[in-house]
Amino acid sequence: MKQSPIRKSRMKWLTISVLAIVFANQLSSQTQTTSPRSNTEATSYSEGSNLPTEKLGKDDLIGITVYDAPELTRTVRVNSEGDIRLPMLKQHVPAAGLYPVELGSAISTALIGEHILVNPIVTVTVVEYRSRPISVVGAVKNPLTFQAAGTVTLLDAISRAQGLTDNAGAEILVTRQVSGANDKSVAVTQRIPVYGLMNAEDSTLNMHLEGGEEIRVPEAGRIFVAGNVKKPGAFYITNGSQSSIMRALALSGGLDSYTAHKAYIYRLDGDSGSRTEIPVELKKILSRKSPDVALLANDVLYIPDAAGLRAAMKVLQTSVGVGTSLATSFIYLAR
Repeated sequence: MKQSPIRKSRMKWLTISVLAIVFANQLSSQTQTTSPRSNTEATSYSEGSNLPTEKLGKDDLIGITVYDAPELTRTVRVNSEGDIRLPMLKQHVPAAGLYPVELGSAISTALIGEHILVNPIVTVTVVEYRSRPISVVGAVKNPLTFQAAGTVTLLDAISRAQGLTDNAGAEILVTRQVSGANDKSVAVTQRIPVYGLMNAEDSTLNMHLEGGEEIRVPEAGRIFVAGNVKKPGAFYITNGSQSSIMRALALSGGLDSYTAHKAYIYRLDGDSGSRTEIPVELKKILSRKSPDVALLANDVLYIPDAAGLRAAMKVLQTSVGVGTSLATSFIYLAR
């Protein structure tokens, strides 16, 4: 059965319409796959930078992407005045103190104001921070300087320095610049007790750092024990603990034989630079008849030798022929 000319014409137009729809769908899918590629190229700085968003400062390195304007897409470092400069722009663009998004808006405004672009799309990302240094020095295992990116606490900074050394003092000094009179920067130092920080006694001690701080960990003070002790030497006063004669004797291994009744503390006078001699009733302290005496940093504790007792011991051992333990008992009773 033959089809009529009208039916054939309808079938022909139907086939053409179907083919046109298929071709249009293919063209649309190709456009969608190529479109994100141009966006990726335009925002390459955004994808390449994983730094947290912070306010910009002097000497920071930023990436500027201007859509469909490769001559303006570049990395720029903020100068010492806190500004940046782009080609074709006559004016400098202030950057210090702004967030990247705010700087992007400022660049767009400048491009429009100087009739360079009509409706620019500007993206700003941070490539490198240099305006937020934190220094950790002193009695730490690895002194260093790093940039404060994101949230940084005092414990984070100490951890980056690989912790405190064994001779770290009782306090950590945190110095930062604050605005004073006439907008002049003033250095303010805060003392943080090591024991309270490490044992989380007060959460406010683990302060947040914003950059520009210097963290200094002084060495602990030392006391010096000399004379008639088993292990004379210098000993650190750590963990904020106070030292005393009893503690010094424990650190130095205790008294040796034939010790005198009195000991002497030599303390430095800060004004004159000389040392003052302070006599101490050592025998009364050891027998708990007198309170223990505190020692300060740089004190020298001298334990004299009882020369007379040592001589008497030698006489007993040589002439009488008694043993060491028995002779010591005689000497003790004689005292």
